Amino acid sequence: MSSTPIFAERSDKNQIEEGLQLAPKFDQDGLIPVVTTDCKTGEVLMVAYMNREALQQTIEIGEAVYWSRSRQVLWHKGATSGMVQKVKEICIDCDQDAIVLRVEMIGGACCHVGYRSCFYRSIPFGEDAKRAGMDRPLTLSLTGGEKVFDPNEVYGKK
Repeated sequence: MSSTPIFAERSDKNQIEEGLQLAPKFDQDGLIPVVTTDCKTGEVLMVAYMNREALQQTIEIGEAVYWSRSRQVLWHKGATSGMVQKVKEICIDCDQDAIVLRVEMIGGACCHVGYRSCFYRSIPFGEDAKRAGMDRPLTLSLTGGEKVFDPNEVYGKK
């Protein structure tokens, strides 16, 4: 990994919102949220987090690297499964506190459960939610199609 600082210090509002230096704002846990989308379709594949090292590695190698909050380790997407996310564009929002990665999804799936996207269920709302009954937990609808892979075969049984 590079030893040169690629992140500027955050200073005034103008520098953060209008400036051309990368000055990401990491939260109190040192993380920044990342929305990852398919570069061709715009489909949302996943939402994850990066710390400074994950963002720097992503920039340097051109593949998505995240911070796993559950395992507390860097996570190079696809290192185990082979389903790598090749970065095509990295965008940062106006406050520099959220990132969008536009990626080419190698291997066809993103979700560790086996679906293409981590967003494979929808929540009823409005009249549909009222018809379902607001006096008990709502039932989700599967919207992600068929699984692309079997997680037990890829990751082993847990």
